[in-house]
Amino acid sequence: MERASSVEPQPRKREYKMDRKQHWESIYTTKSERDVSWFETLPGVSLQMIAASGLTPKTCVIDVGGGDSRLVDALVARGLDCLAVLDVSGAALHRSQSRIGAAAAALMWIEADVTAEWSIKPMDIWHDRAVFHFLTRREDRGRYLKHLRETLKVDGTAILATFTEDGPATCSGLPVARYSPDSLAAELGDDFSLVDSVLYEHQTPWGTIQPFLYARFLRVGS
Repeated sequence: MERASSVEPQPRKREYKMDRKQHWESIYTTKSERDVSWFETLPGVSLQMIAASGLTPKTCVIDVGGGDSRLVDALVARGLDCLAVLDVSGAALHRSQSRIGAAAAALMWIEADVTAEWSIKPMDIWHDRAVFHFLTRREDRGRYLKHLRETLKVDGTAILATFTEDGPATCSGLPVARYSPDSLAAELGDDFSLVDSVLYEHQTPWGTIQPFLYARFLRVGS
């Protein structure tokens, strides 16, 4: 008679999927703007690339993952009112709205995960400082790029900032993907043409240096 195996069957491991909203709401409800590594008093490189894209008072800009970044303040100060800020954290958006004051009422505020369901009218400039590099799953990057193609006008500009290939492997307790200009262009595909790129050493509020890649693309596909 065969003896029964004494080895217990192992349960299948479930794939872990982080709740991005819960993660970022926790950060924005427990930390001040100067307690996070990405804080900038003035987002200078972003503003330079936006200006180089042919900015006028009529330009429509969406800041993806804008959180409580001061980019929107700077664009309002330049006379723009066709502005949208998308972030998964409602707390972050509320902080920006409170800081901007009455001018916030004229802007578009979208509380959503960039990879989830949301929509907005066609925009001239898509700006993303440090959202794309958090998308380490291919399917999430695919959903991001679908929104990018649906939202950005042909001949519009996409500006993405990510950690460089020798940048940190994690940020805010999460793994990140790191890019060169060529590898980022490959991710975006043939619908986008790399116009220029800048390597920038961002200094955190506590003095740490984070190497960033800023890249500007022209939307050339249909």
